Amino acid sequence: INELKERIVKESTKEIILALPATMEGDTTNFYLYRKLQETNVNITLISRGIGVGNQLEYIDELTLGKSLLDRSVYKTNITN
Repeated sequence: INELKERIVKESTKEIILALPATMEGDTTNFYLYRKLQETNVNITLISRGIGVGNQLEYIDELTLGKSLLDRSVYKTNITN
């Protein structure tokens, strides 16, 4: 962690993107890293999580569905925007 903090400062890093598994361990590690890196004033973001393309809604677990609803976005006609 200390090496990462030093690198953030040395390289003037603006953002750290956390992309760990959507598990209890992954979430715990994300939170740990967030707490440790907060003092560097770098933006800490997570990749989106949600329902995969082609998945059927009735087979989605409650946590994934809830997270997908919380992180929903405005519908755009051009998916590249």
